[in-house]
Amino acid sequence: MSGKRHILAIVEPENEPLIVARKAAWFARVNGFGLTLIWCDADVGPLDGPFLVSNAARDIATQIRAAQQQMVEELAEEIDDEGVPVAAQVLEERPIGDGLLSMIDRSMPAFVFKGTRYHDAAERSIFVDTDWHLMRGCSCPLWLVKRKFREERPTIVAAVDPMHTHDKSAALDTAIVEHAKTIAELAGGDVHLFHSYQPMAGLAAAANRSFKPVTLAAEEIIDELREEHQQKLNDLAASCGIDAKHTHQLSGVPREVLPAFARSIKADLVVMGTQARWGIKRAVIGSTAERVLDHLPCDTLLVKPAV
Repeated sequence: MSGKRHILAIVEPENEPLIVARKAAWFARVNGFGLTLIWCDADVGPLDGPFLVSNAARDIATQIRAAQQQMVEELAEEIDDEGVPVAAQVLEERPIGDGLLSMIDRSMPAFVFKGTRYHDAAERSIFVDTDWHLMRGCSCPLWLVKRKFREERPTIVAAVDPMHTHDKSAALDTAIVEHAKTIAELAGGDVHLFHSYQPMAGLAAAANRSFKPVTLAAEEIIDELREEHQQKLNDLAASCGIDAKHTHQLSGVPREVLPAFARSIKADLVVMGTQARWGIKRAVIGSTAERVLDHLPCDTLLVKPAV
């Protein structure tokens, strides 16, 4: 199954496979898409290769393949009541992250769904986790599932940064809002536009512009910074048709204030942007999405600028 009329759902035994599959099936149904379930088990290594030297080893590999295929097919049967055409297969390529990216590039789905969990400090420091790999390399919108999603009247947060200076950043904000609005319309939900700014960063920038020590009017600079950000956010909201009561600006670090805001309005989904990374950049963590993922209480949809 290939093309933009289908969804790819990555199901893993440790990441609520039924919740992920049902959520992907619901989204496929309301969009009129097909669905492919991809079974991934990180605890099972490659099932072919020169190291399978004995007949016994090859027999065990065959049995494992058959068991995995049976599990994903049973999962497909459990979501059959959604009325969505479902294909089921097992990912055998290793490393898993590279195998998934290759499959995504070949099939070009409209969306990819995957369960996620808390990542410990070691995983965040060495960036070997499949989630991080997909966040950097996935070419289509990536929906990371944490819990059951309200299919009726969900609350959706579009997290944007209107203080951009590049066309690509502006396109990313537009893509974020468009995805949030589309999902809200499908499910009868509400979209809240969110932006955070850091006053101390503005003060530091003002200080760096001076060639000699000066006394900074801190309150005045912070007020100007807040007003500038708010005006940009209001302009974006107006251009996207989002009213003032659903437009929110908070001061602080995004990884702290965005999760707190999401909790305060009982958000079901946060839509964020991420830029594609290649080469050495792909090995370096640093985007807001990567820093905030573990702290959000709800699902996250990661999108890239429209091309």
